[in-house]
Amino acid sequence: MRRLTPLVLAFGILLTLVAAGPALASSYRYWSFWDGSAGQWAYASLGPSMARPADGSAWGFRFAVSKDAGDEAARPRAAADFGAVCGATPAAEGKKRVAVVVDFGLPADAPSGEEPPQDAPRTACAQIAPDATAAEALAAVAKPLRYNSAALLCAVSGYPKQGCGEPLAEGPGTASSPATATASGPADGRDSASPAGSGPSAGLLVGIAAVAALAAAALWQSRRRRTR
Repeated sequence: MRRLTPLVLAFGILLTLVAAGPALASSYRYWSFWDGSAGQWAYASLGPSMARPADGSAWGFRFAVSKDAGDEAARPRAAADFGAVCGATPAAEGKKRVAVVVDFGLPADAPSGEEPPQDAPRTACAQIAPDATAAEALAAVAKPLRYNSAALLCAVSGYPKQGCGEPLAEGPGTASSPATATASGPADGRDSASPAGSGPSAGLLVGIAAVAALAAAALWQSRRRRTR
């Protein structure tokens, strides 16, 4: 029975860590950034201060609660349709036109005491300099914007009034509508799709437990050889 103790202990560690994995996971409430250049929304690979939209492209911003960056359910609810947004805006010399979609999300995703400014997504055609960024396109049509010290986009058109990418505890009252926000502002080009502070994944915990189990098994084998 004594020989089995290390293995039993390791198996106990494994079960404990795996059980703890979901409890450590968090959802986040934040603004996400989407590239609609191909006519469909795709989670942007660059932050808005680094992305330089081409003339005739569409870019979207969505406020929601999500656990995973790029969650499809958190895409802007308006189509990535440049023509629908900018079709009535004539081209101007020395300017490019960019369709901007701002989706303030669902009431369930709003911070306590706040409501989205409007139910439907807002669309606007930004006319900006040829080398302007997506952040500049957003600023042209949806001020005021708010960023935190880490250049995370915290508010669009003043919404929300407070908070910035805060983690939300999992539980029955947690909003289920996912969101992906982009953490890139004019200060730098960082794009933090997953806000800092998330706990280790269940896969990582399982890996740690597996290493612990192997170490315990090796110790048991070593002791067994010495007793022969």
